[in-house]
Amino acid sequence: MGVQLGSTNARRGRRSFNAEINVTPFVDVVLVLLIVFMITATALQRGVEVNLPKAATGSLSVPKTTPLLVTVTEDAKVFISETEIEVGELTAKLLAIAEEGYEERIFLQGDTNAAYGEVLSVMTQMKNAGFTNIALVTDPKTRPEQGN
Repeated sequence: MGVQLGSTNARRGRRSFNAEINVTPFVDVVLVLLIVFMITATALQRGVEVNLPKAATGSLSVPKTTPLLVTVTEDAKVFISETEIEVGELTAKLLAIAEEGYEERIFLQGDTNAAYGEVLSVMTQMKNAGFTNIALVTDPKTRPEQGN
């Protein structure tokens, strides 16, 4: 009788299975999805396209929640985010938003060619609705020409 060397599995040619989970591909996929989500989430917060006035200002801090954006276009149309509303209904809509608990800064963007009175009227309605933390949106890419 001989001495048996090795295990019975090695003699039959079978391999034992590795039951460990390889987490690295899973983490890679999750990180890619996270980056894609972060990029698309900021791209979705656009609103209505207007020609913003240029001003040399510093940037504001990023709000904790989705910012509320009121837009006045060149032809005096008013939008809350991307929804067009009548100018007379603005105060009522903003009061309803305030009652839901919105307490963050509200952003107002007016087209460069919009009438000053229209933008001022919208700003007054925002203040009458209880919003005191109003930020005016400008185009920070270029500085306005300095007057003499």
